[in-house]
Amino acid sequence: MNYTSKHLENNIDLNTDMSTAERILLRLKTRGPASTATLAQELGMTAEAARLQVQKLLAEELISGVQEAAAGAGRPRQNWELSPAGHARFPDTHAYLTIQLIGSIRQLFGEEGLDRLISQREGEMRKDYLKACSGVAGIPKKLDKLAALRAAEGYMARVEKDGKDWLLIEDHCPICAAATTCQGFCRSELQLFREVIGDAASVTREEHLLAGARRCVYRVSHA
Repeated sequence: MNYTSKHLENNIDLNTDMSTAERILLRLKTRGPASTATLAQELGMTAEAARLQVQKLLAEELISGVQEAAAGAGRPRQNWELSPAGHARFPDTHAYLTIQLIGSIRQLFGEEGLDRLISQREGEMRKDYLKACSGVAGIPKKLDKLAALRAAEGYMARVEKDGKDWLLIEDHCPICAAATTCQGFCRSELQLFREVIGDAASVTREEHLLAGARRCVYRVSHA
């Protein structure tokens, strides 16, 4: 089971030509834990078909169970979420090679050399993002453009309205292995997003993959 760029671009469209198992994994990746009944309903399956697929994914150790606290009396509901192996099915771009290169740069040039490399990457991203968003007016349109740029880079990015605010959601990090090895890779993202959106809005990070969340989420509010 391998996820192509087409599948990643259509990250919130569960009615694709993927297999049923892939659709379940993608649903759990983009929308979080769900029960068997919820999966059946959202994916247009019978309860029995959903149960069989869940058992298959459990046997392959691609998902794991998590108990949802009961609202009242009764047993807590069993939900399913991606296991580490399940998350690994979504590509982390050239992860092993990247980690090796980071280690080599540290050995040859030290932390200062690695920091210069990251700073250069930050500068290139800033230039590309600001150029792409130049002339785009209004917070919603800028966010849509920014999400499209991030989605093209493999971040499975999307925008949701939340009351008077917007949420820029990244369900996947294609450089997670590199960012885990060297957290400097994502140090400037928040500032970069603020520059792209402009002074009309404030941008704060609400969820962070490296802090234990299952994704990265940024809240955008009118300034």
